[in-house]
Amino acid sequence: MDVLNKLTTLFQQALETREPSINLLDSFIDHWKGITNYYIETTDESRPVKQTDIPWRLKQMLDILVYEEKQQEVEETGACMEYLLQHKILETLCTLGKAQYPPGMSQQVLVFFSKVLAQIQKPVLHLINVHRPIQKLIRLCGLPNSNTEKEEAQFMFFVCSRVKKDPYVLNYILETAKDGNPQRSSSVSEDSTEESFSEVSSPASSPSPSTPSSPPQNSSQPDIIDILTQLMKSQKSRVALRAMESVMLLTSIAQEDTAKLLAEETPLCALLSQRLCELYCTIPTTLHPADLHSYPLKKWKTPSAPDCSATEESPSSSAQEHIDNFFSWLDYCDEIIKEAPMVFAVTLAKAIHQQWLTGIVQPQLLQMSEAGVLVHTALLSCTVRHIHSSALLQELVHFLLGNDTHHEQQTDTPPHTHLLRFHLIEHCDHISDEISITTLRMFEELLKRPDRNILNSLVLRNLEGRSYRLPGSGEDRPGAECDALEESDELEEDPFFTDSEFSGSESLLSLSRDERRSSTRTQIAETVNSFLCLVPQEAKTTQHVQGAGYDTYVHDALKSLKECTAVSLEWGWPDNPKPIDAHSSSVHFYEGHFLKVLFDRASRILEQPYELNLQVTSVLSRLAVFPHPHLHEYLLDPYINLSPGARSLFSTLVRVIGELMQRIQHIPNFTQRLILVRRQLMGLEEETLVDHATLLKGVIVLEEFCKELAAIAFVKLPMGDQEHLAAFSP
Repeated sequence: MDVLNKLTTLFQQALETREPSINLLDSFIDHWKGITNYYIETTDESRPVKQTDIPWRLKQMLDILVYEEKQQEVEETGACMEYLLQHKILETLCTLGKAQYPPGMSQQVLVFFSKVLAQIQKPVLHLINVHRPIQKLIRLCGLPNSNTEKEEAQFMFFVCSRVKKDPYVLNYILETAKDGNPQRSSSVSEDSTEESFSEVSSPASSPSPSTPSSPPQNSSQPDIIDILTQLMKSQKSRVALRAMESVMLLTSIAQEDTAKLLAEETPLCALLSQRLCELYCTIPTTLHPADLHSYPLKKWKTPSAPDCSATEESPSSSAQEHIDNFFSWLDYCDEIIKEAPMVFAVTLAKAIHQQWLTGIVQPQLLQMSEAGVLVHTALLSCTVRHIHSSALLQELVHFLLGNDTHHEQQTDTPPHTHLLRFHLIEHCDHISDEISITTLRMFEELLKRPDRNILNSLVLRNLEGRSYRLPGSGEDRPGAECDALEESDELEEDPFFTDSEFSGSESLLSLSRDERRSSTRTQIAETVNSFLCLVPQEAKTTQHVQGAGYDTYVHDALKSLKECTAVSLEWGWPDNPKPIDAHSSSVHFYEGHFLKVLFDRASRILEQPYELNLQVTSVLSRLAVFPHPHLHEYLLDPYINLSPGARSLFSTLVRVIGELMQRIQHIPNFTQRLILVRRQLMGLEEETLVDHATLLKGVIVLEEFCKELAAIAFVKLPMGDQEHLAAFSP
């Protein structure tokens, strides 16, 4: 081999000084004849190709082609390239590679093709004597138990790289006919290839190699899409990653006609979504939801991400590996949809919706087994959190919530309402607390996604007419502002809402009589104070625990408000509430299925597990922070006169406080017990059994929830009052 290396160096030096191109052609032909003579002269058919001079000669041929191209004018084709094309050298190499003669020849052929595609700069894929052997070589890839997966993946990558540069040649690689219909075909018979091998030593006339061909005839052979799909399943992560990068190159081609060809005339979308289904089905049903609540997304480009081949029977496989494999593939599909032209993005998103979401996930969510519902809801929650492409998010929202836009009726049940939406909301009030918590967490993740249909479907369509408000009340009648001030004065005189309830930062919004003449600011200030005063003094723990004041929520509330405002900027929400319809008095108000279940849960805050209460209040807080005027009014205005039979968040909490006041009377040393439980929850005291623990924890959640709602109302101060936020801005 040292001799060969020296010869290579001498040859490269000679290339720099050789002048007439005929000498390059002679050298090129000599090297090709050296390869063909090997097959004539050799007697040892078992000798590996690496022990012959074939790899060296192929390298010299490549070096000549690259050097020749650099010396040519842009429009010219060099003599060596003409020779390679006329004598079907690439086709012959394909035949030798397929025969694996000498052993290992397929690897050398793949490397040679890859380097030709990578180093020759002029477009060549449109030429029949280039794309035809490439089609043939593609069909030799992706075979079971292949020893050349690395070289196959590299070859496919360079094919896709050339297609990315010249998208029109995808028709030739896919073997599509002129009318655009795919011809998944074998474009050349073995006889024609063998004939080209026999003609190597004697140049003969042939059609001009520079003339583009029309795509070939029909057969049923695998094409580039099939092969790439197989390589993406490789147990070798680098091979799988290279194949995934190749598909990404094809799908990110900007031309609409190319994207349409991939979307409509190939099975790529179906194969990608089918792989998602396969990986999802490998996730064990014994998985615990806690393993997914804070699961970090595994990006598809990370080393472990493409290693998607682990099977359940593999001793090294684990639940975590299956989760990683699925979510890395989901991230890959999401990235494709984000980068692809719209026609392909929408087609792939719909395929995922149909095959995976509707075909597999929905039956699992509607099954009778509580353990199964729990796991699949947790997986769905994680899925919602990790999807970023708009097309896939739209399909996911449509899958979960449907597309109903009319006002909900209390009697709405399937089939008169969206099946899955109905059952998921029912699961928020499930007999299993774990299912309720996990489903509520899924809805909370959904409320963080940038899709206006989520808010419209869950709440806004039912608040549109403001029929929760008694007609003729509030700003709808003369003297409303004065009445509001009178009502606030009455509340001040009520011992239930005295200023003595405030301490420290909770007195931030006490206003002078003059300041109260600013109606908008007054409303928000009174709202803040109303929520802060809602919990009676004997049920408060804030003054007994350092660093537990209302101001601790302002930072988080301001951050959430900025997020929600940024997300909703383009949704066309009004700045002010819609005028109340004069006929709305005849309309019975129904808050909708989602808010009904949330309010029902909030009304039982003294009876439910601590973790469930935290999740219910977290979802309600997320809703309250959105800057839609109807949502703000319904969830954060304590002073609206509700229509008959209607309830608001504030009225629901008032009823809870009324129940609490009755139950406090029957619990000795209530305040001391409450402070102890508070310190235990904060990790300041050792966990011990405490009587009425569920109730006491519920009171603590109630107090914190009221402070959080007060903070949300505070950060919604008008822009002119932003100096009040200066002390809290991050």
